[in-house]
Amino acid sequence: MAPFVILLLLFSSLIHGHAQIEPKNEAFISLLVTQNGLDFVKGLLVKKAISSIISLRLRDIEKGANFPVVGNVYMSLSNITIYEIDVASSIVKPGEAGVSIVASGVTCNLSMNWYYSYSTWLVPVRISDRGRAEVQVEGMQVGLTLGLENQEGSLKLKLEDCGSYVKDISIKLDGGASWLYQGIVDAFEEEIGSAVENAITKKLKEGISQLDLYLGSLPKEVPVDDHASLNVTFVNNVLLSNSSIGFETNGLFIERNNSVHIPKLCHKKSEFPVSCAYSSKMLGINMDEAVFNSASGLYYDAKFMHWIVDKIPDQSLLNTAGWRFIVPQLYRKYPNHDMNLNISLSSPPVVEISKQKAGANVFADLTIDVLEEHEVIPVACISLVIRASGLVKVNGNNLIGAVKLDDFSMSLKWSTIGNLRMYLVQPVVWTLIETVFLPYANLHLSKGFPLPIIHGFTLQEAEIILSDSRITVCSDVSFSDSNKLLFKFIH
Repeated sequence: MAPFVILLLLFSSLIHGHAQIEPKNEAFISLLVTQNGLDFVKGLLVKKAISSIISLRLRDIEKGANFPVVGNVYMSLSNITIYEIDVASSIVKPGEAGVSIVASGVTCNLSMNWYYSYSTWLVPVRISDRGRAEVQVEGMQVGLTLGLENQEGSLKLKLEDCGSYVKDISIKLDGGASWLYQGIVDAFEEEIGSAVENAITKKLKEGISQLDLYLGSLPKEVPVDDHASLNVTFVNNVLLSNSSIGFETNGLFIERNNSVHIPKLCHKKSEFPVSCAYSSKMLGINMDEAVFNSASGLYYDAKFMHWIVDKIPDQSLLNTAGWRFIVPQLYRKYPNHDMNLNISLSSPPVVEISKQKAGANVFADLTIDVLEEHEVIPVACISLVIRASGLVKVNGNNLIGAVKLDDFSMSLKWSTIGNLRMYLVQPVVWTLIETVFLPYANLHLSKGFPLPIIHGFTLQEAEIILSDSRITVCSDVSFSDSNKLLFKFIH
């Protein structure tokens, strides 16, 4: 049942440079549904089962019997409809055999039409009567066991076992001869109970089949923007314990609309330490730092990490006059010339996560360009190593962040205007990083990227836990009808 919440639904190595790894069965985003999460999903499914069973019409029942004195009696029940159902208690329990759901103390009320006719040697003509009846089924128990497996990168839901048992039935007749009441009960109690059991079991099987189709239709990639997607292909086996269900997905950023590579399954027993396994939260999402490094590598290879800066808060720094006392030879050679600052990353940013912080090292080249009429003249290039740390949080179903500058180092890479006194240039570069580079980065980080949650479910009161090379999101969830396809199934 957990597939709902999840699917619902992503995440160990660090990527250095811009080379992308070729994952086979590696999982970089893991999901754990705790017992509280399973109970939440079970509640949704019980509501679904109740709504699908209400107004359920059962097959007509016909029967002949011989009663002392009365003689041969023909009886039939028609328009048998369940109009009310109540579940006293229900439990969900994962285990090695699958996920078991048991509902106990189930009562349901039925309405029906009844008809009987009889003939006896005492009366030469056939006598008949008809009316309405109310039936209450009590002490019913319904149970099913579901198997979950990874089938070519998608979740496969299998019904391993399903059944229901009726304990007691009471029938109240309206109309007709009251003296036949006991005869109706004795003659039809077993048939009514069997019809209810069969109808409910059949309806549950249909519902599980629909849920399986829905799970199989879930996409293997989640769009991030026009260029990138998150690979949400499931890898390895579903992990079952006595209080949780775990899933592993590839979780790396891939170029959007490219065919998704389906990793070969690894049938070894996997384990992943999700920090909120024993939390009261419903869901845990574990993300390796390789997820973030795959994003930086993807955008770097797509040549998105290059900027021409021609507007800054202190616009005087984009004219050689503003550098008169910082790089005097620049002003002497190009007096009062406008400038551009050409920033390009020399390699993808490297994200590093520890228990203390999430941070990144950014390697960039800052080229100073002088504008002369219609010509752009590069005059110097400074290599930068920027060290930043970040704040990570959840907004809706997106993981977002913000970074601040810890420190940076710089060195002159080349120059056509002679040597630069780097200690004089350093305050200018600091200002550029603080007022241009970081705001630009934070603008994009504030949008974040989507976590692998099925549309219609929303994270609630999420907590962030940092550990060595991982970020874990522990959260409760809520459900709404925004996913019309899933809502159609749930309701």
